[in-house]
Amino acid sequence: MTVAQELANLPPPKLVVEGVTKKFHTRRARVTALDNVSFTIREGEFVCLLGPSGCGKSTLLNIIAGLEMPDQGRVLADESPVNGPGSDRMVMFQESALYPWLDVLGNVLFGLKLKPGLTRRERAEVARFYLQLVGLEKFSRANIHELSGGMKQRVALARALAPNPRVLLMDEPFAALDALTREQLYGDLQEIWSRRRKTVVFVTHNVREAVCLGDRVVLLSPSPGRIREQFTVALPRPRDINCVELTRAAAEITGALKPHLNPEQVAEAE
Repeated sequence: MTVAQELANLPPPKLVVEGVTKKFHTRRARVTALDNVSFTIREGEFVCLLGPSGCGKSTLLNIIAGLEMPDQGRVLADESPVNGPGSDRMVMFQESALYPWLDVLGNVLFGLKLKPGLTRRERAEVARFYLQLVGLEKFSRANIHELSGGMKQRVALARALAPNPRVLLMDEPFAALDALTREQLYGDLQEIWSRRRKTVVFVTHNVREAVCLGDRVVLLSPSPGRIREQFTVALPRPRDINCVELTRAAAEITGALKPHLNPEQVAEAE
């Protein structure tokens, strides 16, 4: 079989980002956040968008989510243009954004409003399944203010997964957590991804976090955001963020990133 035949037999990409440019206008200046960004993501791939603050990675995630529109270019999800938000693409933000007047189960059930056709009993079964998946089945009736930061993010993850989206978009969801909690969640997220095989786009400015989680790391340059380089991470899973092999892989990416960072940004990335 020729290369062309092999490529013809491949399934179409899950996501296509094609020539995306985004500009923001202020009173004093016009800022180009993203400049002609193009790449594809295949079904079930875990891709990390990596870059320093201000490189446009969160803007790019919002465009994939349909929360913002590009000035030029387009995004395709399952070969259809993204013209707005959709239940096929769920977003998990840095803050858990849970509803304090609902308990843990109620927050996950709220996410299931995006999945029509289920009876009340079926919704409850789905919600409990995902709470079990994130290890919170014993806390289903807990109030949100009773939870730790890591537990809140687990609830947010369960809520995002419950409607069974085709793509999960994660915008630095662990950035506000302490190091020990983050390391626990790295393991949890890898296990959940291995079981459910969702297509994941994960935004981060931490190199080791990107290498720990991603199949591929897309490195964005500082403003304006352009794709500088892409790295395939071939390390076996589950990955320990403190292992020697992961540190070596992260060092290669840090080396590509360092010329564009100031000392404070280098420390933050590492």
